[in-house]
Amino acid sequence: MGTKKLLLAALRGERVERVPFWFMRQAGRYLPEYRQLRAEANGFMELCLNPNLATEVTLQPLRRFNMDGAILFSDILMVPHGLGVRVWFEEGEGPKLEALDPSGRLPGFDRATFSARLAPVYETVARIAARLSAETTLIGFAGAPWTVATYMIEGGSSREFARTKSWAFQDPVAFDRLIELLVDATIEHVSAQIAAGAEAVQLFDSWASALPARAFERWSIKPTQAIVQALRTRHAGVPIIGFPRLAGAGYEAFVAQTGVDAVSLDPTVPLAWARSTLQSKVALQGNLDPQMLVVGGDPMISEAVAILESLAHGPFVFNLGHGVVPETPPEHVAQLSETVRAFRVSR
Repeated sequence: MGTKKLLLAALRGERVERVPFWFMRQAGRYLPEYRQLRAEANGFMELCLNPNLATEVTLQPLRRFNMDGAILFSDILMVPHGLGVRVWFEEGEGPKLEALDPSGRLPGFDRATFSARLAPVYETVARIAARLSAETTLIGFAGAPWTVATYMIEGGSSREFARTKSWAFQDPVAFDRLIELLVDATIEHVSAQIAAGAEAVQLFDSWASALPARAFERWSIKPTQAIVQALRTRHAGVPIIGFPRLAGAGYEAFVAQTGVDAVSLDPTVPLAWARSTLQSKVALQGNLDPQMLVVGGDPMISEAVAILESLAHGPFVFNLGHGVVPETPPEHVAQLSETVRAFRVSR
């Protein structure tokens, strides 16, 4: 019998001897070894699309902190790149894209071309899989269609999502076509990651909170449901984590309707509510505020233990409520990792 992977077992609702953990954005700018490697790359896109570099970045936090999961180092904007949309990153400003014109044509989706453009990502997955320990789970990911659509329409990050909402609300049928394109491309992208060695996947709907309730059902829940159903058909048994960040009460409908195996919680979700409303239906993941990791020490440990004591009696993976921020001291990540690893559930 092979070694049991605790993270996979927890995502499948099995009982585990300790709470598994990994951290969103656990590879990145807070690590000096990452910053050194980033300086050697010709831009962020090259870092994501160079299998040697992306593999090394993925493995860096594992060497330091021995998490139970390794998440592929990549970006949610790989899907637009695969569709032929120009994507680039400007230092200090974040991602930039050639913005879609609502009156123009959508990108075409040719599977062979899409897969060829993203082949370096799948090679990276295979290389990581070959180098992980028998105890570590490899996590693939993609952005959810709504979130990716906002970047494609706004031409980058946004606070108000004015162009995206105007298009969606004025011509929802046309906007549906964009979402359907992104559903198909996301299924292909995630499926290829699984075929290359990813053992679990997460769908990041980072801007789910921008949607009012009815639109949330149409453009967050339904596209996620379609992706989950397709992945179930192609890759039965691979756990799927959904993350409708800051969705509030919408988490309940998201869990009930999408079919995800686990849901990642942002820091605003009350633990007692999550335990009583969601945990009997799916595994939970989360939800330490990333700023607690910046603070470190007793405040961080106290909050982490409170989360563990509240959620560890059911299927649960410890994580942050969003990604590690650049100013995080690595020694705080070490301290948190040791705290979670030492915690034991009282039976």
